[in-house]
Amino acid sequence: MNQDMSRVNQILKHKEYLKNLNKNINDEINRKFCHHDLVHFLDVSRIMYIKSLENDLKFDKEIIYACGLLHDIGKWQQYEEGVPHEIASANIAKNILKECSFNDYEIDIIVDAIINHRNNNNPNNSLSELLYKSDKLSRMCFNCNAQAECNWSIEMRNNQIKY
Repeated sequence: MNQDMSRVNQILKHKEYLKNLNKNINDEINRKFCHHDLVHFLDVSRIMYIKSLENDLKFDKEIIYACGLLHDIGKWQQYEEGVPHEIASANIAKNILKECSFNDYEIDIIVDAIINHRNNNNPNNSLSELLYKSDKLSRMCFNCNAQAECNWSIEMRNNQIKY
């Protein structure tokens, strides 16, 4: 398992990544619900990594972090253009991953996970399922001031810390 995080750090410094991250931040300045920023991206990445280790899934650490850092990077396109953010994020991710030296196979599995990160019917122990579950587990519903207005069902909300 590769523990070198150089490609992940390239993502964090990538001009297109930073541009899209800033668009997310600007579009969510007045948002009272969960944000799609670097804090969220790192929370998702770290939960994915913990769950992968706990369940002996053997996903490469850089693949996990690339998924977490890129899964919502196109959220701004949903706000501004009506493009589903999983599609926008997958499209943005392809170029960034290629320029950060991920190979075609890695790009394919990361993009597939991003496209499916809102799908709760992913194959068991797949990267897509790991991203889906970690994305949900990252939310701190138990400490949210917008609970009364949130469209997440009571059953879906995180009312305690799990990771």
